[in-house]
Amino acid sequence: MYMCSERSQGMRAMTISSNRRYLAVSDYGERATVTVFDLQHEQGRKRKILSAGDMSVQEFICIAFSPDSKYLIGLTEGPEWMLILWLWEKHKLLATLKTPNTNNPVTQVSFNPYNNTQLCVSGTGVFKLFRYSEGALKQSSVAKVESINFLCHTWMSEHRVIAGTDTGRLLVFESGDLRREISMTSVQGQSARQVEVKKIKDANVDEGPSVPSITAILSYSKGFACSRGPGTVFLFEQTDESGYRKTREIKIPLDAYCSGVTLAEYQQIDTICFSPAEETLAISTNRGQLYSVSLSSVDMNKEDKLHFELLSQSFHSSSITGLSICIRKPLVATCSLDRSVRIWNYETKVLELYKEFQEEAYSVALHPTGLFILVGFSDRLRLMNLLIDDIRTFKEFTVRSCRECAFSNGGHMFAAVNGNIIQIYSVTSFDNILNLKGHNGKVCQIEWSLDDSRVVSCGVDGAVYEWNTQSGKRESESVLKSCSYTGVAFSSDCKTILAVGTDLTLKEIQDCQVLREVPADETAHTALAVSHSGRVVFTGTSSGTVRAIKYPLPIQKEWITYQAHSGPVTKMVITYDDQFLLTVSEDGCLLIWKIIDKEGRGLKSNKHIVHTEEILITKSDLEEKTQHMLEMKMRLEELQMENEYQLRLKDMNYNEKLRELSDNFVQQIGTLKTSQQAMKTEMEKQECENQQNSAELIMKHSKELKDLELSYSQKLIVEHEKYQDLEQKHQRMLEDYEKQLKSAEDRKIQAVEELTKMYEAKLQEKTQLLAQCQEDAEQKISVFKAIIKQAEEDEERKILEIQTNYEKKMKTEKQTNANLKGKNSIMAQKFISLQKRIDDRSADINKLKQERQRLLGLIRSLESDIEDLKRQISGHEKTSQDKDHIILCLKRKNQELEKLKFVLEFQLNELKQKTEPLQHDISVKKERISQLEEELIQTDKSNAQLKLTVSELKLKLKTRDKEMCKESQKVKDLETHLQRLKSDLHNCVSFIQEPKTLKDNIQMIYTRYVQQTERVERTNADDTVQKAVRHQCDRQERTVNGLKMRLVKSAEEHEKVYAKIMKENMTLIAEINELRKELHLARTQAKDVKAQLALLKKPKKSQPILEEAAYQDPKQLGVS
Repeated sequence: MYMCSERSQGMRAMTISSNRRYLAVSDYGERATVTVFDLQHEQGRKRKILSAGDMSVQEFICIAFSPDSKYLIGLTEGPEWMLILWLWEKHKLLATLKTPNTNNPVTQVSFNPYNNTQLCVSGTGVFKLFRYSEGALKQSSVAKVESINFLCHTWMSEHRVIAGTDTGRLLVFESGDLRREISMTSVQGQSARQVEVKKIKDANVDEGPSVPSITAILSYSKGFACSRGPGTVFLFEQTDESGYRKTREIKIPLDAYCSGVTLAEYQQIDTICFSPAEETLAISTNRGQLYSVSLSSVDMNKEDKLHFELLSQSFHSSSITGLSICIRKPLVATCSLDRSVRIWNYETKVLELYKEFQEEAYSVALHPTGLFILVGFSDRLRLMNLLIDDIRTFKEFTVRSCRECAFSNGGHMFAAVNGNIIQIYSVTSFDNILNLKGHNGKVCQIEWSLDDSRVVSCGVDGAVYEWNTQSGKRESESVLKSCSYTGVAFSSDCKTILAVGTDLTLKEIQDCQVLREVPADETAHTALAVSHSGRVVFTGTSSGTVRAIKYPLPIQKEWITYQAHSGPVTKMVITYDDQFLLTVSEDGCLLIWKIIDKEGRGLKSNKHIVHTEEILITKSDLEEKTQHMLEMKMRLEELQMENEYQLRLKDMNYNEKLRELSDNFVQQIGTLKTSQQAMKTEMEKQECENQQNSAELIMKHSKELKDLELSYSQKLIVEHEKYQDLEQKHQRMLEDYEKQLKSAEDRKIQAVEELTKMYEAKLQEKTQLLAQCQEDAEQKISVFKAIIKQAEEDEERKILEIQTNYEKKMKTEKQTNANLKGKNSIMAQKFISLQKRIDDRSADINKLKQERQRLLGLIRSLESDIEDLKRQISGHEKTSQDKDHIILCLKRKNQELEKLKFVLEFQLNELKQKTEPLQHDISVKKERISQLEEELIQTDKSNAQLKLTVSELKLKLKTRDKEMCKESQKVKDLETHLQRLKSDLHNCVSFIQEPKTLKDNIQMIYTRYVQQTERVERTNADDTVQKAVRHQCDRQERTVNGLKMRLVKSAEEHEKVYAKIMKENMTLIAEINELRKELHLARTQAKDVKAQLALLKKPKKSQPILEEAAYQDPKQLGVS
C-alpha cells in the first residue's frame, strides 16, 4: 500500500510509465503535489515529490508520463487550467502554461507515444497540440472545435489522434486538423459490421438527437477501445490506413444479487486499461467498481456476446453507515446508502455474501454466532438469516430509520434506536422488553457491556447515559450541552466510559465525572474503538485519519496518526482476538488494519477464540443438492465400470507386445556382445597413441615457460626505471605548489584589511545621513496634520450649503409633480377612448381577412381537383396501350412454348435410351470397387507388419543413443579437465617475479594432473569406445533408412490404387448427378408450359391476372 503525504486530503489522479516501472499519484490539498513511486523496489519507496513551485495549486486533475519516462506533465483544476512540465528525476520544473479562455474546462492531457516533446490537450471547445522547445510549451496547431465538448482522446499513430465527445461522436484528427468522423452505427445482419467513415467539412455540424457520451478511450496494437453510454465498451480494429471496423461489444452484466431494479449495467465507465500482453481489458466505473474481461482469441471465438466480470469483488459505491462483527466467525457486516448489505471475511479478505435492497440501509448488527443479521432500513428493522448464498428476512419490527442497533454479547437480546428512544428486544420471543427514554436528541451510538447487564449510549444532545438492562434505569450520566457526542465505548474492564464528540477531545468518564481528557486538536474525533487487552484506544477523525492512543490516556497530545480514508470515519471495530482493526468511512471503503506493537508483533489476547464453520441452508436447497449428489454417484459408478473394462483390454494388448519385445532384446544382446569385443581391441590401440602425445606436449610446455620468464624479467627492469623518474618529478611539483600557496595567502590578508577600513568609513557617513532624514520627516508630519484639520473644516461647511440647496429643490419638484399627475389622469381617459375605437376597426379588418383566406382556399382546392382529373385521363390512356402490347407479347411467347414442348418430348426419349447402358456400367464398376476394397485390406495388413518392424528398430536406436550420451559425457569431463589445467597455468604466469611461489604452484599442478595416469588411460579407452559406437550407429541408420524406403514405396503404391478408385467413383457420381439435374429441369419446364397454356385458354375477362404476369421477371417466362 502506498501512503499519501501527511497534509493530503486524498488522491485525484494517477498514471503509470510506459515501461511499467514508475507510478505517479497526485494528492489534493492546500498545496497539491505529485508523488512518483518506483514499483520495482521491494517497498515501493518514494522517488520524488513534485510541486508547482511558488504557484498556489490545489489539485492536479490529470497527469501523464512521456514515452521515455523522463518527463511528467500535470494539468491543474480550473479556473486557470494550467499545464506544468517537470524533468522529474532531477526535480526540475521545465515549463508552465495557462489557458487563455478560463470558461472552457480542460479534461485530459497526454504525450505523443512516438515523440516525448509533443502534447495533446482536450476539453470543452479545446483541442490543441503543444511542443516543448527552447524551454517553453509552444502551440503547434489549433482545430476549430468551439462547440464540441471533448471528454477523452487517444494517440493512434505519430500524427493521428481519435477523440470522443459528450454526444457520442468519434472524431479523427491528423496533425491537429479535424479530418473524419467514425460512425458508431452499424447495419443489422452484417457479419463484419463495417463501420462507415464520414468526411467532415465543418466542425460545427448539428448533433441531432442526444446519444450516449464517450467517456473513455484507449488505443492498443489492433485498434482502440472506447466506452459508449452506461456499461458498454466497443472494440474497433484497423482495416486499412484510415478505416476502422467495430468487432466486439462488451457490456456490464446484470447484478444477480439485486432483489429489485439494478444499477450495475447503468454505470458510467471512467477509465479503460489493457494488460501488457493485451490479453485482458479492465475498466473502472463511477460507482467505484472494477471489471475485467479476457480478450484472448479462444475466449473471443467462444462467445458472441462478451460480458465483464468483477476484477476481484464488488465494493460499496456510497457512504458506509453500519459496521459489525461476530465472535464465532471471522465475518464483518457492512451496510451502505447504496442499498446493499455485504458480509466480508477479514482473515481471507474476501466478500462472502452480499445483497441489494430497494431501501437504504442505515445500521447493521451481526449475531455473535454469525448466523443472523439485524439491518435497519428506512421503513423497517429486519432480522434476517445468513444462508449459504442469500440473506433472507424472517422477522420485521416497526422501527423506522433505525440509525443504530447492536446485539448483546450473549446474543439473547438486541438494542435498536427509534428516534431518541432505545428499545431492547428479546431474540427468542421478539418482544419489546424495555424502552430506555432520556435523550432529547438523536442517539448516535450504543454499546453493551461484557456481561450484558449495562448499555451505554451517547447522542447529539451532549448526553452520555449508562443504563441497567434489567431494570431500565440510568446508573450514571454525563451531560455537556456544548458538545454533540458521535462515539462511545466501554473500557476493557467496563469500569469507565470513553466518548468522543464535536468538542475535538477524547473523554474518560467514571461515576458521572470526567476523569481524563486528551487535549483538543484541529480535527474532530468521529468514531472510537477500545482494544480488549486495554492497552490501546483507536479513534477515527473527520479528515479520514486513524489515531492510536495509549491507555491509560495521556495528559498531553501523544498519539500516532495513520492516513486512512478520504472522508470522515463513520464506524470502527476491533476484533475479539485484538488482531485486526476495521474502519469504514463516507468514502465507501472498508479498511482492515493489522494491529502490531513497535517490535512488529501482534497484541497478545487473553481469550482464545475458536471460529466455527457452520452455515444455514434451507431444506429445499439441501434436497436438491442430495439428489444431484446421487445422480453424480450413479454416473461415477458407470464410468468406473467402463474404465475397468478398457483397462483389461489394454493389459491383454500390452502383455502380447512385451513378449515380442523380450524376444527381440535377447537377439540384440548377442549382437552387442560381439561388437563390444571389437571395440575393446580398438581402445587398447588408442591408449598407446595418447601416452606418446602427452609426453610430447609436456616437453613443448616446459620450453615455452622458460622463454616467457626471460622476456618478462627484462620488461620489469625497464618499467622500474620509469617509475623512479616519475617519483622525482612529483616531489618537485609539490614544492613549487607549496610556495605559490603561501604567497596567495599573504595577498588575501592584505586585501581584507584594506576593505574593512573602507566600509567602516562609509558606515559612519550613512549613520549621519539617517539622523538628518529622521528630523526632516518629523517636521513634515506636523505640517501635514495642520493641513488635514483645515481641509476637514472646509468640507463640513460645503456639506451644509449643499443640504440647504437640495431641500429647496425638493419642494419645487414636489409641486410640479402634483400638477403633472392631474394632467396624466386626463390623458389616460382620452387614451382609453381611442383604444376602444382602434379595437373595433381591427376586428372588422380581421373578419375581412378571414373571408379572403376562405375564398383563396376554395380556389386552390378546385385547381388541384382539375389537375388530378387530367392526370387520371392520361393514366387511363397509357394503361390501355400497355395492355394491348402485353397481349401481343403473350401470343408470341405461346407460339414459342409450343415449339419447345415438341423439342423437350424428343429430348426425353433420347435421355431414356442413354440411361439404360449407363446403369449397366454402374453395376460393373460397383463390382470393381468391392475387389479394390479387398486389396486395400491386404495392403493394410502388410503395413501393420512393417510398422512393428520399424518400432523394434527404433527401440534399438534408443539404446544406442543412450550409450552415445554416456560416451559424450566422458569426453566433456576430459575437456573440463584440460580447461582447468590451462587456467592454473595462466595463474602461474602472474608469479613470474616470485620464483618460490611459482615453483610451489607448478608442483601443485604436477601433483594434480601429471601423476594421475589412470585417468589418461581411461580417456584412451573412451576414444576407442566412441569409434566403435559410431561404427555401430552407422550400420543401424543404414538398415533403418532401407526399411523407411520400403515403407514409402508401399505407401505410394497404395495411394495410387486408392486415388484411381476414388477418381472412377467421382466421375460416375458426377455423371449420375448431371442426368438427374437434366431430368428435373425437363419436368419443371414441361409443367411451366402446361400452366401457361392453361392461362392462354381462359377468356379475356381475366385481364388483371395477365397484367400481373407481364410485370414478372422475364427469366421466369423463358427457358434457362
